[in-house]
Amino acid sequence: MSRRGRALGFLLAALVAAAAAAAVADGYGASVVRGYGELRPVLVAGADLRAGKPIDPALAAENLEVRRVPVRFVPSGVLAAPSEAVGLVPAASIPAGSYLLAAQLDPPGAGGPGAALAGGRRPVEIAVSGAGALQALDSPPVGSQVDVAVTTEASGSGEGRTYVAAPGVPLLGLGPGGEGVEGETATATLALTRSQALRLIQAESFARRITLIPRG
Repeated sequence: MSRRGRALGFLLAALVAAAAAAAVADGYGASVVRGYGELRPVLVAGADLRAGKPIDPALAAENLEVRRVPVRFVPSGVLAAPSEAVGLVPAASIPAGSYLLAAQLDPPGAGGPGAALAGGRRPVEIAVSGAGALQALDSPPVGSQVDVAVTTEASGSGEGRTYVAAPGVPLLGLGPGGEGVEGETATATLALTRSQALRLIQAESFARRITLIPRG
C-alpha cells in the first residue's frame, strides 16, 4: 500500500473511532437519564469561598461552576446559576467542590448568623412559600415587618389549620428557595426571638407551608 493510501486509512480509522466514542458518550448519557432520572443544573464552588466575602460578578464568573446531576441527588435549596449567588455573602466558609445552598448565603448587611439585633433577636433562615406576593409590593419587602403564618397538614378526617406563629417580625433578606415545596418558595432571613426561632424551626418539620404576610 502506498504512503498516501496508508495515510487515508489512518484518517478513516480515526474518524470511525471518534464517531464510536461519541456514540458511547451519548449512550452513557442516555443510560444515566434512564437509571437516575432527569438531570438538573446545580451550582458548585470551583474554589474555596471565604465567609463574609460578598460574591460579586467577577468572583462568580471565576469561582462558581454549573454542573448537571440527577434530580434525585439534588439537595434542597441548591442554586442553579451563578447569577442567583451574586450579591450574597457566605455565612461560613464554603469548600471547593461543595454545592451552593441558599441557606449558606446571607443577603448583604444581614450581619451573619451571629449578629445581634434589637430586643435580643437573631437572624434566622426559614424556608417559606408564596414569596412572589412580597415582590409585588410597591416598596421593597426587605426591611419591612411581616407576620409568619404556619399551615399544618390535615390529620385523619380533620382539616389542617393556619395560625400566626410569629407576628410583626423584621424581614432581613429574601433569597432563592429549594424544590419540592408547595408554591413559590424562598429562603427568608427573619429577625426572631429565641422562642419564635424554635417555634418556626420546629414548624419546618411538620407544616405543609410557612407563609410571610406583609403588614400594611
